[in-house]
Amino acid sequence: MQADYVIIGAGSAGSAMAYRLSENGQHSVLVLEAGGSDMGPFIQMPGALSYPMNMARYDWGYRSEPEPHLGGRRLATPRGKVVGGSSSINGMVYVRGHAMDFDHWAESGATGWSYADVLPYYKRLENWHSGDHGGDAEWRGKDGPLHVSRGTRKNPLFHAFVEAGQQAGFEVTPDYNGKKQEGFGPMEQTVWKGRRWSTANAYLKPALKQANCGLLRCFVRNIVLENGRATGVEIERRGQIETVTANREVIVAASSINSPKLLMLSGIGPAAHLAEHGIDVVADRPGVGQNLQDHLELYIQQACTKPITLYKYWNLFGKALVGAQWLFTKGGPGASNQFESAAFLRSKAGVKYPDIQYHFLPIAVRYDGQAAAEGHGFQAHVGPMRSNSRGEVTLRSPDPKDAPRILFNYMSQEEDWADFRHCIRLTREIFGQKAFDEYRGKEIQPGAGVQSDEELNDFIREHVESAYHPCGTCRMGRADDPMAVVDPQCRVIGVEGLRLADSSVFPRITNGNLNAPSIMVGEKASDHILGKPPLPVENVEPWINPDWQTSDR
Repeated sequence: MQADYVIIGAGSAGSAMAYRLSENGQHSVLVLEAGGSDMGPFIQMPGALSYPMNMARYDWGYRSEPEPHLGGRRLATPRGKVVGGSSSINGMVYVRGHAMDFDHWAESGATGWSYADVLPYYKRLENWHSGDHGGDAEWRGKDGPLHVSRGTRKNPLFHAFVEAGQQAGFEVTPDYNGKKQEGFGPMEQTVWKGRRWSTANAYLKPALKQANCGLLRCFVRNIVLENGRATGVEIERRGQIETVTANREVIVAASSINSPKLLMLSGIGPAAHLAEHGIDVVADRPGVGQNLQDHLELYIQQACTKPITLYKYWNLFGKALVGAQWLFTKGGPGASNQFESAAFLRSKAGVKYPDIQYHFLPIAVRYDGQAAAEGHGFQAHVGPMRSNSRGEVTLRSPDPKDAPRILFNYMSQEEDWADFRHCIRLTREIFGQKAFDEYRGKEIQPGAGVQSDEELNDFIREHVESAYHPCGTCRMGRADDPMAVVDPQCRVIGVEGLRLADSSVFPRITNGNLNAPSIMVGEKASDHILGKPPLPVENVEPWINPDWQTSDR
């Protein structure tokens, strides 16, 4: 019940830290995780991704408060409650983020986290398998624990999407995780040999083979603080409340929802809010739980005139066939998340780097697994990347068992609406290109009748969904910044012996899916915790569209 380093959360950052902190064998590491095993086909089979996200067994099951700008809708906020955390229930899409995202972090006080600083950590974590399909080999890592691959892209619709983008005058890119993010091209996934390559598979299971690393299944109640120092963690298991002691440091990696909740329950957070709940204030950090950000997206769906989409498997027999093929060969449609083509675009002239993301999918289906009744179709998930809307995570009560209050405050800025209307019209322009002529049926969603700003706004209000990328609630910044929660070494400001490293620390949301940057944060934080010098910086210049000031393409 004691270790040098006690890590709260076996998720994307936590598993990476468990691996790195136990690697040299000198320190004992204990990982605390509320969830259970990730064995079983629903998690391990990439094509089954809509299942674990909707299973109470693997998900904390959080929902937002009624969102005031979305007609009071409460949006699902899944977070992984299983080894591997959200990397075990996510869509497995691998996106580093744009170089300029990290330069912005550094400019906003996260010194040492510019792209030149973080690129070596991306290389260290990656085992990249797409070199033979083109891509930027010198920007990528070849021997890290995290396998990154690409789908087979056998379906002609994946190529039609990229071709249509080109026909519309946009860039193409061989590797959006390399020098050039902007453009249409292949999408990358954390899948290896047909299996989901979560951080449990990549990092945690290898770490647990070491004698100095252990995993404890328990519910964490709060962090034990004595004289301004974190000395351990109060846990509950089998109905008993116990204490786990940290000889060196307590490390919080419980997600952008649960990490701020834990800090607040432990007396670290906005003093007035803690006092409301009768919690003694150890460190008044007004930024804890604030600065909540996420990506929203719409599914723009088009009927397909040829029976080539995944809808052909959308019946009991088809699903059994796909499942059996995957079980016995780790191949077939079940071996991919089916997000195999992507695009990162700029919304208008004067935007320096992409602020719109596309996932393309050769079926018309919702994330909860409800297929469009129309039958064969395809869809683009599209949304803006850098909304200025900000929300918060706050306590509902001082009871650790109570879910926190999550209010994203989605679509609270006028430009959010203009950005989304542009995304819809842009998608229609892409689907209207010659490349889709032989496949294009009617528009399923929003539907050809939905055209005016008002009609589009109504559609957005009713149908916009979270892309499940919450972050920013314990933002990293300068130690003298009153709204920063951790300093650039991931130390919680105002408390000794306590670090925090997960997507909570992002000063601003990055482009694309957040799993890769969350793992990178765990990798880099490990070096800070061990007192190692950071990896040598790599000054490389990302590709910026030479026409960015005058054109969107």
